Amino acid sequence: MPKIEVNEEVFYTLAGCPGGKSIWKTRDAFEAALSCAKAELDEDSDKSLPPPERVLKIELNDTNRPDLWGTAGCARQLRVYNGGKAPEYPFFSSPGNLKSAGRKVIVEASVQKVRPCLAGFIASGKAISDPMLRDMIQTQEKLAWNFGRKRRTISMGLYRSSIIRWPIIYKGVDPDSVSFVPLQWDTPLSLREILKQHPKGKEYAFIQEHEPVHPLLTDASGSVLSYPPIINSADLGAVQVGDTDLFVELTGTDQAALTLAASIVACDMADNGFTIEPVEVEYQFDTPFGRTCVTPYYFQEPVFCSLARIEKYLGREINAGDCVQALARMGVRAEKALDTERGAGTGAGTAGTGAGAAGETGTGSGGANAGTVPGVKAWPPEYRNDFLHAADVMEDIMMGRGLADFKPERPRDFTIGRLTAVTLLSRRIKELMTGLGYQEMIYNYLGSRKDLVDNMRGDGRRIIRISNPMTENYEYVRDSILASLVQSESVSGHAAYPHRIFETGKVAYRDPAENYGTATRQYLGFLHAGAESGFNTAAAELQTLFYYLSRDYGVEESADRRFIPGRAAAIIHRKKNIGVFGELHPEVLENWGITVPCTACEFDAEALL
Repeated sequence: MPKIEVNEEVFYTLAGCPGGKSIWKTRDAFEAALSCAKAELDEDSDKSLPPPERVLKIELNDTNRPDLWGTAGCARQLRVYNGGKAPEYPFFSSPGNLKSAGRKVIVEASVQKVRPCLAGFIASGKAISDPMLRDMIQTQEKLAWNFGRKRRTISMGLYRSSIIRWPIIYKGVDPDSVSFVPLQWDTPLSLREILKQHPKGKEYAFIQEHEPVHPLLTDASGSVLSYPPIINSADLGAVQVGDTDLFVELTGTDQAALTLAASIVACDMADNGFTIEPVEVEYQFDTPFGRTCVTPYYFQEPVFCSLARIEKYLGREINAGDCVQALARMGVRAEKALDTERGAGTGAGTAGTGAGAAGETGTGSGGANAGTVPGVKAWPPEYRNDFLHAADVMEDIMMGRGLADFKPERPRDFTIGRLTAVTLLSRRIKELMTGLGYQEMIYNYLGSRKDLVDNMRGDGRRIIRISNPMTENYEYVRDSILASLVQSESVSGHAAYPHRIFETGKVAYRDPAENYGTATRQYLGFLHAGAESGFNTAAAELQTLFYYLSRDYGVEESADRRFIPGRAAAIIHRKKNIGVFGELHPEVLENWGITVPCTACEFDAEALL
């Protein structure tokens, strides 16, 4: 979960505490207050330091609220929750109402297939202090690293706007054709040289190194602002303490996520006392927000939530007025509403059901109000876009009222728990594998495409990709246990051979026969590494295992690309192919840096039930 470091004095000031001093007398009281932001105090400040140097460390327990990943955003939530007025941000544009912008960024068609999206704004009227600059850099890194997938989908840059000549040009260039002096460097480097020599270039080279065209941001005179998403220039991009006028820019691949990130930063800077001025972004190609977009830009849609749903999930009656007040404590604008489009009454004096906005299901009343669903309509704040469903509105209502408002209830149903058949089978398999001299391993179910597909000579047809991963290292759900086992072997060359490891765990893969198009199954996988390891090794272990499980099986020739042709066999049980075993292909071993022969086996354990 994200952790942030906040200057104690600045945080308490933004949280509405007089004189920048905490109004919470104890640590427990402060932690209770932080619960409205799903946060907790990770480490208190060092009281031996003078107040301006004290730092609080706060851990956020919700990755759906990137607006809380900075000092201003987290403090804003506390301030509003404790009765402070929700801030207003009049500088936002919205669909059909693009505010005038005196400055323009032109996005050329040459970046459309590389890094097509851009958002930006001007922040002026206040000199940047050291704590403020540190917090801006922290927010930049948190958004780019977590929300922006290590800068792949979102990156951010700060520039001294007073020396920029407008309009700014965002274009794609040959990486060998342009040179400039990057930040923290003394001599000019080409874009390709930056990727090979500059520390930031080496760290983020994976984003651009294989692209024929690289993005570049320049002003009207041709001076370079930055090489997104790698590094700023040492001239226009060298922001320092004391600067008063900033151009804040974000580039990326997902326009909605990018625009939200820009909105978060703009709101944070406005709360810090800056004047925010919009910037017009003119595209030479079509985008989801049109060819012209003035940012900061409010694009979020309102969400309706019925009172029936709220009462069902909160377990108590609650009127619409109380819901509106609870949402206001969370900084959410809301109003009482009747969903007339989706309600469906069934007659006078009877109850009917209807579907509300965003997939909502509610209860309509008969008689005069037939066909309507009473509830609340909520508009996400400019810095939030996590209202994907009516349940999200209900959650904010619950948090706005406070957990202490809900009395604990005893369970009304008496049940007796028991282990499932697959759990009992898995435990039996673990006992047998341990008895065969294997060591049990436990792995993550998520991984990267490189590990799960490329290094295993796979084609990726079955693998499931997460649509909004936080990092590329956990972007795919594993469809096999073998990649996890081989990864362990790749870092175990120092241990005495032979190596015997196994895991029983879940895998998931695409399956058109299932209702949701995917299947989740319990698998067993084991690996044997050593000079004597061969096909007969895996065959003997498999035969022993099935004997003690009292199961029959047969074998057929397998063409699995992970194994050496002619030295692999499919496992057949009840006329179905449930797995494979054999000698791992030399290319797989080379991909992982393994220097000894390895045999492996995996099969669907649930198929044995």
